[in-house]
Amino acid sequence: MRKFITLSTREREQLIDITEQVKAVVRESGVRDGLVHVYAQGATAAMMIQENWDESVQTDVIHLLRKLIPRGAWLHDRQDGNGDAHLKSGLVGPSETIPIIDGELGLSTWQIIFFCEFDGPRTERRIICTVMAD
Repeated sequence: MRKFITLSTREREQLIDITEQVKAVVRESGVRDGLVHVYAQGATAAMMIQENWDESVQTDVIHLLRKLIPRGAWLHDRQDGNGDAHLKSGLVGPSETIPIIDGELGLSTWQIIFFCEFDGPRTERRIICTVMAD
């Protein structure tokens, strides 16, 4: 089964919790044991599984990536000013795969699924959510 999750972003760099949307897709699929694969469409977006106990982890991720890959220092910036967004997206990666166990996401207590925006704000971002049964 394949579904699209569509969202908009409000900041240039932002992590958005999509865990509940992915859970809804898994419930709709009826799959009890298998995998769910989430893929961020777009060359300046990514997916990440991380803690969300408070916003400090999200903030730390963004601050780390800004230090590692500063804005305005890359050849691609001559094209459209978002060279850093492409590099951040490539470093984090476009997808994550999560086990489905007894109809639930196999995440630990503190893990959630983040869509990572690195070149926003955007009126529409799409995530392909594919559910596969064992």
